[in-house]
Amino acid sequence: MTRPDPVTELADRLDDFVAAAVHPDEIAALLESDGLTDDLIRERYGADSSFALAEHLYTRVPRRHPEPRPAADPWRVGLLPCLLRGIVFALPGFGYVLAAPLLGPSATLPLLTAALFGWAWNQGVSHRAYTWLGLGDKRAARDTLLRGGATGAVLGTVTAAPFASTPLLFAAAAQSCYLAAATALLVLGRERALLTALLPLTAGATVTLVHPIPVAARVGVLTLSLTSVVTLALLDVLSRGQACRRAARVGAAAPRERGQARPTPTAPPLAGSLPYALFALASGALVVHTALDDVRTAAALTLSMGPAEYLLYRFRSATRTTLRSATTPRAFRRRTTHHIALTLTTYLATLLALTSTLTLATPDPTLLILGTVIWTGLLLQSFGAVTGPALVCTAAALAQPFADTATVHVLAAIAQLTLVRIHLGRATAHR
Repeated sequence: MTRPDPVTELADRLDDFVAAAVHPDEIAALLESDGLTDDLIRERYGADSSFALAEHLYTRVPRRHPEPRPAADPWRVGLLPCLLRGIVFALPGFGYVLAAPLLGPSATLPLLTAALFGWAWNQGVSHRAYTWLGLGDKRAARDTLLRGGATGAVLGTVTAAPFASTPLLFAAAAQSCYLAAATALLVLGRERALLTALLPLTAGATVTLVHPIPVAARVGVLTLSLTSVVTLALLDVLSRGQACRRAARVGAAAPRERGQARPTPTAPPLAGSLPYALFALASGALVVHTALDDVRTAAALTLSMGPAEYLLYRFRSATRTTLRSATTPRAFRRRTTHHIALTLTTYLATLLALTSTLTLATPDPTLLILGTVIWTGLLLQSFGAVTGPALVCTAAALAQPFADTATVHVLAAIAQLTLVRIHLGRATAHR
């Protein structure tokens, strides 16, 4: 029986390593690390040295450079957390169900004014806090939530003051405090805690739909939920903020090499958060205008924000894959357009189903057009291209009291889709 060629056996055993090597010296280093001296190599393989054997193996085995392992997809998230966020966006609406007998028709203007201000302000605060988190400075993010939230609660109450009596001013203050506290919990990823704090409110409002409850019970449930949300937010921000400060003091006390300075993140400019606040204000005004005609459609829009967020993540994940696989800019634009159409259609189908369920009727097509405006604005915002949708939504919000609502929404949707096509058709926007 013929004995196999030793060099062939060695080449087979080291095939993967040799095929991926970019220079024979890599193979020589491996041979020497295996304990193959020049004497052993001459005896076993008939080569003069490890370098000669490495050259022979390098020439003999074809190059096969393996593809790098794909990096973890940062945009792959589960559906449940996004649905949970959509639910906690909508549950505060039960507060108005409980408080309705206590407020009266005159509460609409002051509460809507405070709510619009709160949405805009807290969107700016959350953007700034997320920016700090992205820079790795959790302490600054929590300080932003604490100070920004407190300031927003005060200013939100002040904006309602010209239109509110004393009882309504307290209601506006409570609403502003809730918005600030809920923003902090959502930014810090505490959706479950927020949901738990809102359960008494949800239960109380559900009972009122089938049986009236006393005024004292209504006030008690509202107070309990508000106190729970604010307390949770304060505990979370303050306790973790103290932990961050202790860690910072420990780091400052650690010895450092001479000349080595502590890296300090540059504070993000305040102006960078203004477009996000403006978009929140304008989109909020569009939704409020719809809510004045039918509260249930506004509730469907609010609930749909959970699926909308999930679809945004799905789109980012899909285009990330497309960025790796597309071989030409034209192919990338074509696939990206397909992903946009698919995710937008899925969102509108979800909004249609939610609205039909809540209203027990066929939704007005205008609502789907408004959904297109909101979702495309959120899509552009997720890429940092928020100025365009902020201006489009602001123009639409200013025009809708004086023009046909459907026409305004159609023009806004066309403008938003054009911005999406222009901005997201470029591969550089997806880095």
